[in-house]
Amino acid sequence: MLTNSTILITGGTGSFGNTFLPMTLEKYNPKKIIIFSRDEMKQWDMAKKFVGDDRVRFFIGNVRDKERLYRALDGVDYVVHAAATKIVPTAEYNPFECVKTNINGAMNLIDACIDKGVKGVVALSTDKASSPINLYGATKLASDKLFVAGNAYSGEHGTKFSVVRYGNVMGSRGSVIPFFMSIKDKGVLPITDERMTRFMISLEDGVKLVWHAFEDMIGGEIYVKKIPSMRMTDLARVVAPEAKQEIIGIRPGEKLHEQMISSEDAHYTYEYPEHFKILPLIHNWAACPKRIKDGKKVPKGFVYASDSNSEWMTDIDLQNWLEINYEKIGSI
Repeated sequence: MLTNSTILITGGTGSFGNTFLPMTLEKYNPKKIIIFSRDEMKQWDMAKKFVGDDRVRFFIGNVRDKERLYRALDGVDYVVHAAATKIVPTAEYNPFECVKTNINGAMNLIDACIDKGVKGVVALSTDKASSPINLYGATKLASDKLFVAGNAYSGEHGTKFSVVRYGNVMGSRGSVIPFFMSIKDKGVLPITDERMTRFMISLEDGVKLVWHAFEDMIGGEIYVKKIPSMRMTDLARVVAPEAKQEIIGIRPGEKLHEQMISSEDAHYTYEYPEHFKILPLIHNWAACPKRIKDGKKVPKGFVYASDSNSEWMTDIDLQNWLEINYEKIGSI
């Protein structure tokens, strides 16, 4: 459905947008992809990579500005919502700003997409939105709920909204691997807690999950990718085998282990070969066969968490990934 379509990515100059753009241009040959973001320098740097490609456009704007969204969405068929204030300590110390972007921005986008007749919207979520303990996770949970409920608001306009949720994106700006890589020569890597685990996903797999959501969604689903976990101590050891690991204590709003599906979600969660799908309870949508398709309901009390995950990333897996992406990480 993305072939010969017009797609807009909010927060499109981020790590996700920089991966989504070339992959989607190659696979689907869309009519146009619009990068909507607030940072002119990031747009300038990104535009250099696509000189001469008329399919790539850039639009300065902020999801907090509804009028600007209305202008940007003229003629747009599909939207990927990647704009967010996402660094956990930053959100804790700047709560008003986090709410303005992650919640108010979501509401602005939902209204604008409905009014402009956008066909489908996929919003990026996070493992921190499941049973949140920090403000970032709480705002993303609120955002997820808004996008799910947006399907009821769209009515005869027919705009579909769904969400994709995954864990730590390897190599993304602000994430742990680029941070460790940047300081590994100092001989000491800070570890907040030696027990800490995280879900790990590549940017490429994140893009593929968004593609799948567009192809599969009826509206209101939350797609959760099956991905491996890794202990932070193991990750640090692979990145810098000779470095000392210094335990510094958990930061404000940080969890020991991340969760993507809670036991409360399990009542209306279905399993598929490569992902889970959390169906919405409102309007009895969770009972819709069109949403369930060939899914198998997960057991009662099921929890998808990084410490109890059945799949773990090995040292060799991470080493192979680092070898392939080393230069890319260094440029972040």
